[in-house]
Amino acid sequence: MLPRLPRLVRRPLVIWLLAALAVPILLTAVLVPARAGTTEDDLRERTQAALKARGIETSTVDFDGRDAHITVPAGVDESTVRDVVAGVDGVRSVQVSGGQAATPTPTPAPTTSAPVQAGVPAFEVGRTDRSIRVQAPVRSQAVKDAISAEVAQLLGADREYDDRTTISADGLADASTLSALLRALAIGSGDASVRYDGNTVTLSGQVPDQATKATLGRAAAKAVPGAVIADQLVLPVPSKTAVSEPCRTFPSRLAEFGRVYRINFLSGTSIVNDASKPSIPKAAALLKSCPTARVELAGHTDNLGSVASSLPLSERRAAEVKAELVRLGVAADRIVTNGYGESFPIASNATGAGRIANRRVEIRPR
Repeated sequence: MLPRLPRLVRRPLVIWLLAALAVPILLTAVLVPARAGTTEDDLRERTQAALKARGIETSTVDFDGRDAHITVPAGVDESTVRDVVAGVDGVRSVQVSGGQAATPTPTPAPTTSAPVQAGVPAFEVGRTDRSIRVQAPVRSQAVKDAISAEVAQLLGADREYDDRTTISADGLADASTLSALLRALAIGSGDASVRYDGNTVTLSGQVPDQATKATLGRAAAKAVPGAVIADQLVLPVPSKTAVSEPCRTFPSRLAEFGRVYRINFLSGTSIVNDASKPSIPKAAALLKSCPTARVELAGHTDNLGSVASSLPLSERRAAEVKAELVRLGVAADRIVTNGYGESFPIASNATGAGRIANRRVEIRPR
């Protein structure tokens, strides 16, 4: 039987045994989290570098131990991110959120024209055997004078300038928009015009040859880049029968009628005003003098109504004049009607007289 140790000897021994067991546990509790934090930081840095090398910018890269949690922006391919991160040494698992598989952007179909150039207002230029007509808003008196000077060089001895330009803050900024059109229109005889309504440039009338037709088309495209070009120009066709004198002179007589007589309307209605009522019988007599002539009745308004109401009102005005001409004996199939709303004023809408002038129907050759 061993001798019994004194109590004071046994107690220190127990204490030292407990201390020997506690120290490793405490060290593990302190060092393991520190090591884990160091490992996560290292994995995060290497993962971010790997993604950046592949051109992938991520929102967040987080680690829970060696398990990666990646959040990516929309449009990033998740499978690509997962493959890149899984390839980083030390990563155990990868979870990717956000993003979506990149969708290829369809290649737009090629277009043949640029967008319509902003800031080009509606305009019209035309010529007859006796005049060159310019109807357009311009920004200043200087632009108006420049257009007049351009026309003066083209008139010749037999033509005069029919100036229908008005000064407006949103008008043409310079005369160059119309210069090439005026030069091309001055070639040849008869009636021809170029009209821009805000979307389409319409070329109509007769030109002497194919070269002039092509020149006008190019000039129109340059004047309003991107606009739709509606080429209705015709080349002269040799007539097999002699043209009567009234029909030969009809275009010039119609132009003269337009300078002398007006067909104006009461505000907001399709009722011809009293001053204009004698003009319609005179127009009927002119049309009946050449039974083969065809015309367009172009209706217009002032700017007092809305755009939505002005266009149908202008159409009704043209239709009303046609009905009266037909009643006076002009064949209906010789007349077409169109309404242009308030797009082509010939006078300022700031005055009562100007608004009366703009509430009109014009008779044009076809």
